[in-house]
Amino acid sequence: MVGFKPSDVPPPLGVKMASAGAAACIADIVTFPLDTAKVRLQIQGEKKAVQGIRYRGVFGTISTMIRTEGPKSLYNGLVAGLQRQVCFASVRIGLYDNVKNFYTGGKDNPGVLIRILAGCTTGAMAVSFAQPTDVVKVRFQAQMNLDGVARRYNGTMQAYKHIFQNEGLRGLWKGTLPNITRNALVNCTELVTYDLIKEAILKHNLMSDNLPCHFVSAFGAGFVTTVIASPVDVVKTRYMNSPPGQYKSAINCAWTMLTKEGPTAFYKGFVPSFLRLGSWNIVMFVSFEQIKRAMMIPVSKFDCKT
Repeated sequence: MVGFKPSDVPPPLGVKMASAGAAACIADIVTFPLDTAKVRLQIQGEKKAVQGIRYRGVFGTISTMIRTEGPKSLYNGLVAGLQRQVCFASVRIGLYDNVKNFYTGGKDNPGVLIRILAGCTTGAMAVSFAQPTDVVKVRFQAQMNLDGVARRYNGTMQAYKHIFQNEGLRGLWKGTLPNITRNALVNCTELVTYDLIKEAILKHNLMSDNLPCHFVSAFGAGFVTTVIASPVDVVKTRYMNSPPGQYKSAINCAWTMLTKEGPTAFYKGFVPSFLRLGSWNIVMFVSFEQIKRAMMIPVSKFDCKT
C-alpha cells in the first residue's frame, strides 16, 4: 500500500505491553552493572566493610567488584531483574496510554495532572505483583562473591524458596510500601517527563518523531526522575536488603539513616543512579519505540487487508 506507515494505526494493548517488556529487558541487560554498583553504594554504611573493601564512586565500585569478585558479580541478580521487567515494565509502561485515556474519557491532549495520575496508577499496579522479583534482585546484587564470605543465596529459585520459608509471604513483599512510593514517583516522573519533552519537541518542529527525539526526551526524563526518586530508592534498597529485625519499618529505616549517616545518605549512589536511569531510559524508550513500530507492521497490514 503506497504511503502506508505503521504509525497510521494505533498500537493495541498487547503490542504496547509486549514492546515495553522486551525493551525494558534490553535496557536492563545493557545497564545492569551500573544498577549493581548503585545498590552496593546505597547499602555501604549500614554494615562494616568486608576485608577492608570500600566502594568509591560508580566506576571505582565496578573496578573494585571486578578485581575482588570477578566480572560476573556485576550481573548478580540479572535473572530476577529480567523476570521483574517482564512483569513490571509491561504493566507500568504498556498500560500507561490506556489508563491515561481511561481517566480522560478518550479525550486528546490530557493535562499534566491526568498524566501524573496515570503514571502513579500503573506504577503502583506493577509493584503490587512484581515485588518478589525486586526483593530477590536487590539481595543478589548486594551479596558479595568472596572466598570466606557466606552467600545468602545460590540461585534465583532457591532465593524465592528460602525467603518464603524463612520470612513468609511478607518477606517476598518486603518493602512494598517504599517501592510503591518510589515507583509511583519514578513512573509518573519518567513517563510524564518523556511525554511532555517529546510533545514539546514535536510541537515546535525541533525534531521529527524519530531516534534523536526519543534520545533527548529519554535523557531528560532520566535526569529529572533521578533527582526526585533517589531518596526513596535508597530507603527501598536498604530496607529490602536488610535481615529480619534490623528495621521495624521503611520509615524506621529512613529515620535510622538520617540520624546515623545524615541527610546526604539519601543521595548515596546518585551518580550511578543517574548514569543508570539516564542510560536505561535512553535504551528502553528508543528500543520501545522501534520494537512497537516493528510489531505494528504485520498488525497494520492485516487491518488494511480486512
